[in-house]
Amino acid sequence: MISSKEQHSIIKKLEKLAIVNDPINPDFYSKYDVKRGLRNANGTGVLVGLTRIGDVVGYDIVNGEKIPVPGRLVYRGYNVEDLINDARKNNQFGFEQSAYLLLFGELPNKENLAKFNEYLGEFRTLPPNFTEDMIMKAPSNDIMNKIARGVLASYSYDEDPEGRDPGNVIRQSIQLIARFSTLAAYGYQAKRRYFDGTSMYIHNPDPTLSTAENFLRLIRPDTNYTKLEAETLDLALILHAEHGGGNNSSLTVHVVSSADTDTYSAIAAAVGSLKGRRHGGANIRVVEMMDDIKANVKDWKDEDEVRAYITKIAKKEAFDHTGLVYGMGHAVYTISDPREVLLKEKAKELAIEKGCLVEYELYNLIERITPQIITEIHHSDKQICANVDFYSGFVYTMLNIPRELFTPIFAISRIAGWSAHRIEEIVSGGRIYRPAYKNVSEERDFIPLLDRK
Repeated sequence: MISSKEQHSIIKKLEKLAIVNDPINPDFYSKYDVKRGLRNANGTGVLVGLTRIGDVVGYDIVNGEKIPVPGRLVYRGYNVEDLINDARKNNQFGFEQSAYLLLFGELPNKENLAKFNEYLGEFRTLPPNFTEDMIMKAPSNDIMNKIARGVLASYSYDEDPEGRDPGNVIRQSIQLIARFSTLAAYGYQAKRRYFDGTSMYIHNPDPTLSTAENFLRLIRPDTNYTKLEAETLDLALILHAEHGGGNNSSLTVHVVSSADTDTYSAIAAAVGSLKGRRHGGANIRVVEMMDDIKANVKDWKDEDEVRAYITKIAKKEAFDHTGLVYGMGHAVYTISDPREVLLKEKAKELAIEKGCLVEYELYNLIERITPQIITEIHHSDKQICANVDFYSGFVYTMLNIPRELFTPIFAISRIAGWSAHRIEEIVSGGRIYRPAYKNVSEERDFIPLLDRK
């Protein structure tokens, strides 16, 4: 039997071998005109597909040049800001209406929305024995992995898991949209019990409540929440529900679905993508950065002191020494991120209720001065703005939501967009994704086993 010490030694040797044999000369990417990250030289995305689901607008292309414009987020042709204002006007939670729109391409009337909400309510409760067998018996320290496992396990509880026709996929999608908040909440409770050594609370979902209300109900010992708390979380869910077909997790849905696999495999793959720190985990890095700033800046209202420390971060002299000011900049948005603008407005309202206005003003100050600092340090004329991750972690913290649930909240929302993209790929795709990778290694003469050193 191999001891743990021997295993570690073997792995380290294999690691060195992989590192030696895998690096690629950076010059080759220019030589072969490789679109790294599927992006063109000017930063725009390589066009690999067409979609009718969502649009992300941060610039116009005029005579081949990118011209910055105020950001817009569009769901099925409708500005997301109009969806939010309509929900407020009618004193309703808006995520469910957004999910309906993304799935079916049209805004629901009152009757259709009521039926859709009723349908979602029926499926929020997990199948019999699912919680005990699939969540409690195999808890995970990371809730995203628990959600992915829950999605794959749902295959076994589906009477037609392999059905690819749009009607069956729509049924599966609605069930997953309904259950994601329950999967996340129960996964969190299991983590509390088995990894944190604290009490676990398993409340039943209330079919009459919205997604935001149910989630707050399920993660809290007393099931209580305020109206403003639920409204704020609902806003975050609307804003994260869709972001065009080119974001990493939505592209993952298209790629995996194009192979003609089942719904659960495609959505589980998207969950794995979203878990990544370069994708759904970014707001946690913002909060960690803010912890560091608050610990090292004595006067949060002193602009000079704050500016000096942000400069140190941008120069790789502080925090994680990457030079990144997390929550600043975006691949598409330039002048403004519409999600950040809308969430910032609600963040201030919540900060007043929670007594966090001083901290909110610190965020506001950093948002205002950081673009100038980055421009000066990098001597760049690229226009940048704060993105939605800058305020979302702060908002979730004020909602007393633990950090391990920040990315799962993203998934609870984005399952609506993922489902829409899967349906679109099934209806309009028809060709498996197969981009090219150029082999830049040299052919070698084979060495027989007995002749190898």
